[in-house]
Amino acid sequence: MNEFDYDAVIVGAGPIGGYLAQKLAKNKLKVLILEEHSEIGRPFQCAGLVNPKAMASVGLVNTVLTPIWGARIYSPEGTLVEIGHEEKVRTWSVCRKLFDEAVIIQSIESGADIWLSSKPINLEFKEDSVEIEILTPNGIKKLTTKIICGADGAHSWVRRTMRMGRPKETMIGMQIEVTGYMGKNGKLDMYTGSDISPGFFAWVIPSGDTARVGVWSQTKYIGERSCEELLNELMNNSRWSFKFKDCKEVGRFVGSVPSGILKNTTSTRVALFGDAAGICKPTTGGGIGPGFAHIDIIVDDFIDLIRKNKLDATSLSKIDKKIDKMRKSQSRARALRDAFLSHSTDEELEEIFKVWAKPDVIKMINEVGEIENPIPLGTKMLKDIPEFRKLAGKAIKAVLWS
Repeated sequence: MNEFDYDAVIVGAGPIGGYLAQKLAKNKLKVLILEEHSEIGRPFQCAGLVNPKAMASVGLVNTVLTPIWGARIYSPEGTLVEIGHEEKVRTWSVCRKLFDEAVIIQSIESGADIWLSSKPINLEFKEDSVEIEILTPNGIKKLTTKIICGADGAHSWVRRTMRMGRPKETMIGMQIEVTGYMGKNGKLDMYTGSDISPGFFAWVIPSGDTARVGVWSQTKYIGERSCEELLNELMNNSRWSFKFKDCKEVGRFVGSVPSGILKNTTSTRVALFGDAAGICKPTTGGGIGPGFAHIDIIVDDFIDLIRKNKLDATSLSKIDKKIDKMRKSQSRARALRDAFLSHSTDEELEEIFKVWAKPDVIKMINEVGEIENPIPLGTKMLKDIPEFRKLAGKAIKAVLWS
């Protein structure tokens, strides 16, 4: 392994790091991706959903296990809100290993290099470059780059090393893959209630011959319980346990999801992306769609700054400001989530579900609702449905006045 000089070194070979590498390499920049694991796509912590816009960006429909066109959402007492039309795909359930590998292959075909089983252990900043020490299977290597890009996940080494702060909140979750779930093809199931997922929801996502069953919450909601206990409660003791009676576990994944974009995603010769920057949806925890969108928003200006080697904190802060609209959208989405879910008791949730279950509201959800952007639907509900204004005064203030 030789030493190289690169325009950009990207830490993390997940879909966000791979997509960024592809964009930079296609524009004739010399790019290196560092991945601490020996293979791409393992481990992963997310539910494996990719929205249509993100899928169109990479064209990897061959990695799809199941198109998701609808959802069945259950209140704590069993009130059902069933939404979606089969002719409109809302998101794709993909094989994450195949998807991640394919995104990285696209970046390599565009000209990027990748080092597996390699991770940075030290950074030294020069006037016009960054010197990186990298632990590799062949010992410690040093190279220089114009900029280091952290796409290294929720516990980002780059973010921690550069002391760039923490996302506003971190969700913790557990997911298992099972056979034998009694679901409906093309529809994901969501379950609510303080016994199984306090403050958030549990989910079952069809994924071909299997289904992914998971819960997520925050420590402030679950107290001394664990996500594994919550998952066991859902599958074995809840009113929906009959749906899981024939399930056999074939895999499990545990991880955290950071949400709330950092105040500053850039610093001198450093930029953060994806989970490392807190760019995950506060309503669902999804990170691939927002991560791709972030890159699309800033990439042209980012490439220009790299070419000019104008990568001081002030210059990079200008591309950071380009995602202020995304920051505001996340904040409003979090306010909606809190008003309608996280800050509601089971009794309050039941009242909300009774309104959601009305035919005219279901029609509104199907017409206006988008997984990626819940703000238009939330705003329309608050404006047009008097019952919601009574149930969610905090949401009116957070959404309509922000």
